[in-house]
Amino acid sequence: MRLEKCWFCSSTVYPGHGIQFVRNDAKVFRFCRSKCHKNFKMKRNPRKVKWTKAYRRLHGKDMTQDSTFEFERKRNRPERYDRNLAENTLKAIKKIDKVREDRAAGHHTLRMKGKKAKKQREEAKELEQGISLVKAPSVLQEEPSLTLPKIKVKVSHQESQENRAMEE
Repeated sequence: MRLEKCWFCSSTVYPGHGIQFVRNDAKVFRFCRSKCHKNFKMKRNPRKVKWTKAYRRLHGKDMTQDSTFEFERKRNRPERYDRNLAENTLKAIKKIDKVREDRAAGHHTLRMKGKKAKKQREEAKELEQGISLVKAPSVLQEEPSLTLPKIKVKVSHQESQENRAMEE
């Protein structure tokens, strides 16, 4: 059973599924579903469509280089059936899948590393801007600890004279 890859989104196309398009120059395009086929006909670039594998790899959301991808490569040379080889291959596939999952998890944690601090800064800023919605203004005046300290900036006498001259 040969499993093909969709030309547009890189997902697996199982036998009896999908659409096959053959161009005049005999180049074969396989699509997993009509969504991919329609996008291809509209001449959309898979690297610019957010849900495709090409977009995710290009923008660093999926792993691009890993030695485990070498096992997925298409091989056209037929192999003579050997029971021991098939058994060892199935055992190796399980190990390879585990290694791939671990590496993908590591890649994901690296990507999300700075996200938590950024989210906290954004939430603090939002709270600072909308503190009057949480506490009444009269309470904020009574308790100065609830408001952020105001920074005083010293202005030299010369700068204040320049500002007066500009105002006039």
